[in-house]
Amino acid sequence: MTLASPSDFQAPQQSSPDQGGPRGLQPEGWLRYLSFSLDHKVIGLQYMVCGFLFYFLGGALAGVIRTELASPISDFVSRETYNEVLTLHGTVMIFLWIVPVVNGAFGNYLIPFYVGARDMAFPRLNAVAFWLIPPAGILLISSYFIKGGAAQSGWTAYPPLSLTTPSLGQVIWIISVLLLGGSSIFGGINFIATILKLRRPGLKMMQLPMYCWAMLGTSILVVLSTPVLAGTLILLSFDIIAHTGFFNPALGGNVVVYQHLFWFYSHPAVYIMVLPAFGLVSEIIPIHARKPLFGYTTMVYSIIAIVVLGLVVWAHHMFTSGTPPWMRLFFTIATSFIAVPTGIKFFNWLATLWQGKIALNSAMLFACAFIVNFVFGGITGVALAQVPFDIHVHDTYFVVGHFHYIVYGGTVFIIFSSVYHWYPKFTGRMLDERLGRLHFLLTFIGFNLCFAPQHWLGLNGMPRRVAEYDPSFTTLNQVSSVGALLMAVSTLPFLINVVVSAFRGEVAGDNPWKALTPEWLTSSPPPVENWIGEAPLVTHPYGYGAPADRLDLQMVTAEQIWNDPKP
Repeated sequence: MTLASPSDFQAPQQSSPDQGGPRGLQPEGWLRYLSFSLDHKVIGLQYMVCGFLFYFLGGALAGVIRTELASPISDFVSRETYNEVLTLHGTVMIFLWIVPVVNGAFGNYLIPFYVGARDMAFPRLNAVAFWLIPPAGILLISSYFIKGGAAQSGWTAYPPLSLTTPSLGQVIWIISVLLLGGSSIFGGINFIATILKLRRPGLKMMQLPMYCWAMLGTSILVVLSTPVLAGTLILLSFDIIAHTGFFNPALGGNVVVYQHLFWFYSHPAVYIMVLPAFGLVSEIIPIHARKPLFGYTTMVYSIIAIVVLGLVVWAHHMFTSGTPPWMRLFFTIATSFIAVPTGIKFFNWLATLWQGKIALNSAMLFACAFIVNFVFGGITGVALAQVPFDIHVHDTYFVVGHFHYIVYGGTVFIIFSSVYHWYPKFTGRMLDERLGRLHFLLTFIGFNLCFAPQHWLGLNGMPRRVAEYDPSFTTLNQVSSVGALLMAVSTLPFLINVVVSAFRGEVAGDNPWKALTPEWLTSSPPPVENWIGEAPLVTHPYGYGAPADRLDLQMVTAEQIWNDPKP
């Protein structure tokens, strides 16, 4: 087998007509990131930067919430403002930060590499999907400044509350979420087509990196469930604007029907956020543990099981909504079953780590912290699937704590891990490990200080979504607010690291981790079309420790990939 270098697979410095015409017609340098670019790598970084901007905004809104809750009386912002901030925080963090980054940013950047394609299946649709996000976000935030104020009904927009809060702000909220839903659908169609139809000849489905399977399952959920949310919000807007009676109980509407339709999307939305994170951590751990991913086949089937079961568990959010006993029993069993494929993944990640030559760099620290956080969130999730317990803690801070351990502990930690892992690919430079470890330490301590006490608050009856509470809850709320402050402070070393390293960071080389996955088998950062000539065929993306002659690869980077115990 002939050894080749990454330069053998570099792409030409011009794009084909299918990619938007001659390269000379496209903006150069940093201006391309502000343009309607058709390059999947540029679009991926556009998603990422835009997502981080909204993350900082959503974090500032969370700071307002935790500052208000540091005392038991409403003394920082008015009750109406608190409800607006609460609504905007949840909407921004879910629809403008986590979903666009774990799906759009990393999906766009990595999937074409993983399938051996030059770009996504529909490059123009890909660009449209991104450029729906900034106006949707600006529209959402602008509602705070209009007469009457922003929506105050929370990110769930339950009627009749959403029918009685400021109507213009609520309608703007609906339009914004519809635009973001359209972006998700366009992206989901594109990912499905790219993974199924643009694979390099000879590359089989069961040879794809795990992130491809995660994004395929996620995209199926997006395409099946997001239109249901869109239709539901359109009907809600009719109730607000035209005074129809779809969900208005005063006009014969049924609010429980809204909950069924909303959660048919919004529980799969948890997996739309978490499944890509599962895929990303499955790429990161084998590289930094220098071991093959344990149980590849079971990992694939567990993703399929999560997709199927994720569509039939929505009503566990509605155990207190008058659901009949038979329905409670069905959704309790279905929710308990979904813990099985999730547990399989965690055992496989632990088996991958076991006796590995682990490099405890920033990427690996965040990945291991994700395992700890998500296991705790999963345990509380199984508890919430049991009807008697759920009725006791429903709409309390126990649910808030559980939700954030799943969504922040299960996705944001992996977003940070992925940034530390793929930053050399994006920029050609390494991030500073000292600042990375400081960022991890502050984030991990702050996260657990903020959200662990909320479980105890919920068990003792503190309701969520209120600005005033019983004074006996003050101490734990103050601890939670201190944790939120630490999380806010943790962004400073991260920002300094990202900005300074882009100009002064250590030059990374083409493959600093000595990885086998295809994105590392070209230059860092990659050229326009990824490779010159035929794309590399990677049939063993996790073949660490295997002799070179046993790896059915058309390319390798250097012999030391197999010989060196760790990067």
